[in-house]
Amino acid sequence: MAPAATGGKKQKKKWSKGKVKDKAQHAVMLDKATSDKLNKDVQSYRLVTVATLVDRLKVNGSLARKCLKDLEERGLIKPVVTHSKMKIYTRAIGEAAE
Repeated sequence: MAPAATGGKKQKKKWSKGKVKDKAQHAVMLDKATSDKLNKDVQSYRLVTVATLVDRLKVNGSLARKCLKDLEERGLIKPVVTHSKMKIYTRAIGEAAE
C-alpha cells in the first residue's frame, strides 16, 4: 500500500525500440563471378556451412545448400556433421588433387 500513499502515478516503463537490421539483398542465382569464387575459395575454408557461404558469397540460404551439395558430390569438401538441421563440412585435403 506504500505506492498508493504517495499519491503520484507511476510512469510506465519505456522499452527501447531496438535496432532494425536491414534486409539483405542476397543473390538467388549463381553468376559467373560468384561461381568462380565458390569453386576457388571454398577449398581453402576450414569450416564450410550454409552460414559461411551466405556471409562470404552473398547468396541466399537455399542456394548455399545447393552449392554445398554440389561441392560434396564433386569431392571438394567432405562432411563432418550431417544433421538434418545443420550440415558442417571441411575442405577435402588430398582428395581434390585427383
